[in-house]
Amino acid sequence: MLKQSNRGLFKLSAIIAGFLFFATACKKDPKVAPDPVPPAQASRDELTKDSIFLYAKQTYYWNDALPTYEAFKARSFSSFDSELDKIKSYKIDNSTGKPIDKYSFLDDGSLSSELGGVSGDYGFSANFNNGDRSDLRIRYVYPNSPAGKQNVNRGDRIIKLNGRSDIDGNSQANVDFLNDAIFGNKASVSMTLRKKNGSTVDVTVNRGSYSINPVLYTHVFTAGSKKVGYLVFNSFTTNATNKLDDVFTDFSAQGVSEVIVDLRYNGGGSVSTAEDLTNLIAPSSATGSVMYTTLWTKTMQDGAATILKNQKFWANGNDGVRRLYSFFDYDYRPTEEAGNLARFAKRGSANISRAYFIVSGSTASASELVINNLKPVMDVKLIGRKTYGKPVGFFAITIDDLDLYIPQFETKNSLNQGGYFDGMTVDKDDFDDISRDFGDPEERLLANALSYAAKGSFLSVRPGADRISSVSPLVKEDVERINQEINSHDLNGMFETRMPKLKLKQ
Repeated sequence: MLKQSNRGLFKLSAIIAGFLFFATACKKDPKVAPDPVPPAQASRDELTKDSIFLYAKQTYYWNDALPTYEAFKARSFSSFDSELDKIKSYKIDNSTGKPIDKYSFLDDGSLSSELGGVSGDYGFSANFNNGDRSDLRIRYVYPNSPAGKQNVNRGDRIIKLNGRSDIDGNSQANVDFLNDAIFGNKASVSMTLRKKNGSTVDVTVNRGSYSINPVLYTHVFTAGSKKVGYLVFNSFTTNATNKLDDVFTDFSAQGVSEVIVDLRYNGGGSVSTAEDLTNLIAPSSATGSVMYTTLWTKTMQDGAATILKNQKFWANGNDGVRRLYSFFDYDYRPTEEAGNLARFAKRGSANISRAYFIVSGSTASASELVINNLKPVMDVKLIGRKTYGKPVGFFAITIDDLDLYIPQFETKNSLNQGGYFDGMTVDKDDFDDISRDFGDPEERLLANALSYAAKGSFLSVRPGADRISSVSPLVKEDVERINQEINSHDLNGMFETRMPKLKLKQ
């Protein structure tokens, strides 16, 4: 549903359509409730603030918790982000007493490129390793990215960043510095890296555009009498399906019967790609049965989200004639007829009996969707840390030069299971050792999966054998919090990229 090619159509939507928004947005029953009356004069920013709230009022998954336009006073906020933060504050999770929405954000349009498989950054990410706030390491690198071309590798320890050696996580100022240096808008980043062999190297990585290959590593292991396929999959980009097909074709040719899907850093992406991966793993016997249902905002289900008439696109009607449609013309009912109930359709010939998923607090949305889809139809094991917790998704709402992403739907599997806002718990809790490469059979998370495949049991806990076992729970939790703050810049979401069925019968 992300129609970024039509972005220019909405360039001035906050100005041109601003008053139309007022005429459609604040009505539960548009035939009865009176329209709010906007002031006679409004700036471009004021109209954008109006639009952010009014779109939320009709399309936000928790819009029942929002106040009226008059009570909210959208134009009083100092910035668009502060306004969105306020919107996120209304719906409270009763189990935690905190706002449930940790997902909504504003984007400048670059995310749609990344979702399509093209990025414009350095091509690497970093985290503190093994509960140690002084051990900052490269956690992954895209091979053909600027960092990949500079021979930056997973496990390299960063000992100096942009000339600074005080790069621990002991202060918020340091964390802010790391975020700005690695994920900010600077043209380049300089690092001194300690490689695995103990040598040091100085590198400067320039920001640049590159094609993302989210398949970072594959291998087939022998575990006991079994062939076990291992796949490191880093993002559900829309260009990933052919790459996944190739991986599972190879798995099938080598007689793989179990798979390890490493999603430890995968924050999600395209729902369509998630369906494809689900069907590559699922047993043939599941074909035709329900995979999951998409539950849109109640206002959208009821056909009352009239503000979506302002989000327009060109498409062929059922008669083949190209017309101008809007997002209001989609059918958001949770039915198969409306296109919001997905069924399994086995993809490829791999015969998989069990799937292990390596996960962490960075594993979110589309990654969790795949796991939740498969649990009712096959044996699934989770290894690592509890996942992020994002059973909701969205599409882009374009307002002037911004894309607004607010949750608009929730997914539930064939057993009506969902709601994992606090994350999915794991079957084996263990740490991510960034010092080891993907595919190293001694790396703890992979080793646990291989152990279970071979012997039917995970690795035993070895107190003192690794640093994480001697770190206090509070320190460990704080380091994981810092890592999540650093990771917050990664693509994170469940994005509806397809067209639902149109209500119009042309």
